[in-house]
Amino acid sequence: MQQYTPPNNQNLQAMLSNLNIAGLKNKIIFTFAMILVFRFCAQLPLFGIDATNFANLAATNNLIGFLDMFSGGALGNVSIIALGIGPYITASIIMQLLAVVIPKLEQLQKEEGEAGRRKLSQYTRVFTIVIAALQAIVFVVYLLKTARAAIMPDVSIPAFAIGSVVIMTAGSAFTMWLAELMTERGIGNGASMLIFCGIISKIPFYASQTATLVRGNSSLQPMLALLLLIFFIIMVAIVIMHEAARKVIIINPRRQVGNKIYGGSNTYIPFKLNPGGVMPIIFAIAILLFPTTIIQIFTSGSFQEGPLGEFMLHLAHALNPSGFIYNAVYFVLIVALTFFYASIIPNLQPKEIANNLKKYGSSIPGIKPGKPTAEALDRILSKTTFIGAFALGIIALCPAIACSVTGITTLHGIGATSLIIMVGVALDFLNQVRTNLLPKNYESFLKQ
Repeated sequence: MQQYTPPNNQNLQAMLSNLNIAGLKNKIIFTFAMILVFRFCAQLPLFGIDATNFANLAATNNLIGFLDMFSGGALGNVSIIALGIGPYITASIIMQLLAVVIPKLEQLQKEEGEAGRRKLSQYTRVFTIVIAALQAIVFVVYLLKTARAAIMPDVSIPAFAIGSVVIMTAGSAFTMWLAELMTERGIGNGASMLIFCGIISKIPFYASQTATLVRGNSSLQPMLALLLLIFFIIMVAIVIMHEAARKVIIINPRRQVGNKIYGGSNTYIPFKLNPGGVMPIIFAIAILLFPTTIIQIFTSGSFQEGPLGEFMLHLAHALNPSGFIYNAVYFVLIVALTFFYASIIPNLQPKEIANNLKKYGSSIPGIKPGKPTAEALDRILSKTTFIGAFALGIIALCPAIACSVTGITTLHGIGATSLIIMVGVALDFLNQVRTNLLPKNYESFLKQ
């Protein structure tokens, strides 16, 4: 009788040993530890807030629900980090725009190396505090004018207002610190990871709402299957667009050093169809959220009176996240920000690439070195970015249209915005893991 032998566990051991390469295991543990800290802080409410009453008020407000999804539930709980990572993202956008316009900031970014980038980061942090303070004031005014029932009756209003602004500003600074720590010592982009976790945390809520809706109306069951199929197709399209790239072949010259010949092999430069990844989506949301938050204050309470109140009511209706104008502006912002992000990525500058190719004697087949190469690369980058920007904008609108057509609006919160961010962040996370595993692959190759 043949004796049973347990399955070979060499693959498992190899996988576990790979996690220790370049501190990958410690980076993953650190990333998830910071996420747990963020989720814990999201459950700590501000002093003087009745979270139950605010949750009831927020349930009827689409804007608060939309903002809450990107704050990881922190806004819905009126927690100490209710502003989330939004102020930091907004400050980053503005600093990147200013770096293009102001020559001194551009010099810091491009010519002064690591010291210049550290100084720009410091400017971004200071600007984040300013934006967080402004947003905290706006939110406190909203609570006092519109959601007064969410404030406990025995709380001193001046003390509550001043304390809330200070605590929420400090909470935003703490969230920024967590994001930067995750980027530096963990895996992936910290800000994107926090937004990713916020979206994931809201999925059970939307799933529960959808299940209740479908159970109450059996005719919606085929529509739910169709909607989930559309979501799946959109996710596949997001993956394809995220990984697609236009490869430009580069011919490298042969060089003889002593008795050995180096180079001579062809390589390529990948121009990604979506060079900005999830950042254009996040930037577009950040740009839209701030004015819509301010408008929200003028759409209820005493601000409704007078011509200004009526104008704000019309503007709030026009900028409703499910409205046509909002989606049109959203589409234009995504397209514009994709082009903008492609123009500021250091390794996608046609002139610099052409100069480096000429310096090392490399060339593109059929194109002369120097200025003709730069022009050819600029045309290629423009075409790929144009296709990617419009594809990203169209994908961003598809789920909202699908929800309206099928009549299942409970999944509107998990639209293309959330899908693109979730898929994009997950793919970036996997790419970061592969990058950290490359030293192990090279080491095993050299030992063969």
